[in-house]
Amino acid sequence: MTTPDTTLLAAAVVESQAGYTQSIRTGKHHFQADEPAALGGADQGPAPYQLLMGSLGACTAITLKMYAARKGWDLGPLTVKLKLFRENGTERVERVLSVGPAVSEEQRARLLEIAAKTPVTLTLSRALAIHTSFAPAPSP
Repeated sequence: MTTPDTTLLAAAVVESQAGYTQSIRTGKHHFQADEPAALGGADQGPAPYQLLMGSLGACTAITLKMYAARKGWDLGPLTVKLKLFRENGTERVERVLSVGPAVSEEQRARLLEIAAKTPVTLTLSRALAIHTSFAPAPSP
């Protein structure tokens, strides 16, 4: 359901292939997701949670680089490492940032504040409503 103030942020089409392999198209990009062999997949691409962590990490790195560029900061090599854990039925993410030695402690503190406000971080940290329905059946 959309309203006049609705903004489309992303769209994807996922087509199921053999086994658990999934073909994903988003914009002009095409890639696969799958489960590892240990979970019955063919390991033809990252698993869904791996894609989720990749999305969060990419958004974090892009946002921090944009912010640093506006401030004229040289981050040096930027790395975002992420781990998703489930404990007692609750998921949590550990995100660790690495930057070059030229970044001051004050800049690091500000980068932590910015990381907490990246778009994907905010989406994942809020309750995310997911509405699921079936498309109309094709005509015979």
